[in-house]
Formats: sequence, structure tokens, C-alpha cells
Amino acid sequence: MLIHFVRNGPSYLPELDAYAQFITTHGHEAHIHDTSTTVPDNAPVVWWICGRVPHSEARRLRQAFHIHEYTSASVPPHAWLKDQVKHWTQPRPDFRVFQNAWVRERLGFTDHVPSNLRDMGVAQHFLDAGQMRADVKAHHHTQSAEFDLVYLGEMGRLLPFMPLLHSIHEADRTLLLVGEVPDAVRALLPPSAHCTGRVPHAEVPRHLLRARFGLNLVSNVAPYHQQTSTKLLEYCAVGLPVVSNDYAWVRYFATHLEGNFHLLKDAPDTWTLSFGEALDAYPYRVPDVQHLAWPNLLRHLPLWKKLHIDASHLSAAHTPSAREVSP
Repeated sequence: MLIHFVRNGPSYLPELDAYAQFITTHGHEAHIHDTSTTVPDNAPVVWWICGRVPHSEARRLRQAFHIHEYTSASVPPHAWLKDQVKHWTQPRPDFRVFQNAWVRERLGFTDHVPSNLRDMGVAQHFLDAGQMRADVKAHHHTQSAEFDLVYLGEMGRLLPFMPLLHSIHEADRTLLLVGEVPDAVRALLPPSAHCTGRVPHAEVPRHLLRARFGLNLVSNVAPYHQQTSTKLLEYCAVGLPVVSNDYAWVRYFATHLEGNFHLLKDAPDTWTLSFGEALDAYPYRVPDVQHLAWPNLLRHLPLWKKLHIDASHLSAAHTPSAREVSP
């Protein structure tokens, strides 16, 4: 079996590496394409990360088994309208995969195409780094952190949070930004913010552990506030206590996995205090996310049976994912 993945853009998609590793482990082959134009005409399986799927390409590849995966609903501006356009104009696939029930309901397909949910997972190198950190702490060794807080993710989404970032500086705290920072964002950062630039995925855990706390900032609007925060999973995987703005999914996740995160109030006059003494005094609890390792999540997908990929020898007692039930 040869599966062609079409990523449809530059988004951070760690699931593609997870899929490829899982598929090759089972004796099959995976190719990842930046655009569908490089997929051969005789492709047996085409797995689209949606995005829009061009009708012309669906016709060209009509003999393939088509999978449409929605890792997210559409993002602003005009998010709802874009989702409606997808609902009515997207070519009909053979199977769909959605990140969670909210995304499936938001897109609202009613054509009875089979589907399943597939939440975000965690790469093993994050969990390994977390275990090493725990082993060091168990032997009563302490490593002084270079920074108070670290932020990982799409830096363009930090623009609405600039007043909050300046509160970190006003509280005499330091911030590390892991990833490529656009000039428009860099120009507005406080002096205490430092940037790594783009780093390989395998090196991200090392940079996260340069800080004492993981900072999770997600705009409290659809679809962001109802979708899994990959950065937060990765903070938990390496053992970082989490500071976050307050929104629906982060409350759900904390409750579901018995975590305790420092949730910031939606009140700018409290932020400097929150990043001051309160930052150290908060009773954090980092939830165990071992069950969210990618192989654990992927082996439960019903889709493998459709593709004649036998994952039964990896089956284990099912552990609920971080987002099997919508809040």
C-alpha cells in the first residue's frame, strides 16, 4: 500500500510524520506532497489535509481512495462562511477524519461518508525529554532555567496578546519564543523577549526546557477556542507547568486529565501581578500525557481496516484521548 499525503500549505503538521512512521512500521509506504500536482495519476490512496480540494485534481485522481482530514475548522476572517463553502463545494471523498466532534459538527457534512475522530498526539522525543527531566528531579538535581516562560507555536497569532507579553516584562520576567517570528511581531515585542528562530522539530524539547513555565495563548474565538492546543500537549509532555489564557478547551483538558493550570483573568490590570509572585506560588499540576503518544492514538483508527493495514498486534486497552468528548 502506498499512501500519498497532500499537506496543502505550510502549517505545522506533526501528524504527518506520525502517520508516515506508523504506516512504514506496518510495511507500507507514505509520500508527503506539498501540493497535489506531484501526486501521480495512478496513486492508490490520496490523503488530503484540508484546505480546499480542487475538483480538477479529484477528477484526475478519481481511481484513488480519497481521505479528507480536517485538522481544524476554517480560521478567521470569515471562518463560518469558509466552512460553509467547504460543506457545499468540497468533492466527496471515501472517508473523512476530523480532529474532534466540534470540528465535525461545525463542517456539518450530511452525506453519510464514513468518518472518525483523530485528536492531536505527542511525538516520542517530547515524552523522552520529560522523562529525563523527571529523572533529574528525582535525584534532587536542579537545573537553573534561562527563562521564566516559553512560547511555542505560530508567532503571527501573538499580535492580539502584545499587551499581555508586555505585562511579562513589567513583572521582570523573561520570555523565550521558539519558532520563526515575523518582523511585524518582532517589532512589537518587549525587551525581555528572546527568539530562537526556526528550529528542527526534534530540537524543540531542548528549547522548551530552557524555561520554567510553558505559556499557552489561544484567541478565544472559533475555531481556536474549541480545538486541541498542540503546544500545551508538548509543554505537558516535557513536564512544564502551564500558564494560559482562559478559554473552553483548556478548561476541558485540565478537568479531563486532572491538570491544574494557571489561568489568566481577562483583565489586563491583573496580568503584571499574575506574572509576579503569583507565577511561582500557583499550585500547578502537570497532567500525564503518555497515552497521547502518537502510536497510542493512531492504532485505534478504524480507517486502517479500510486501507487493509493491520494494527491489531499493537492493540491495547483503549485510553481516552484528550478530546474524545466536546466540552
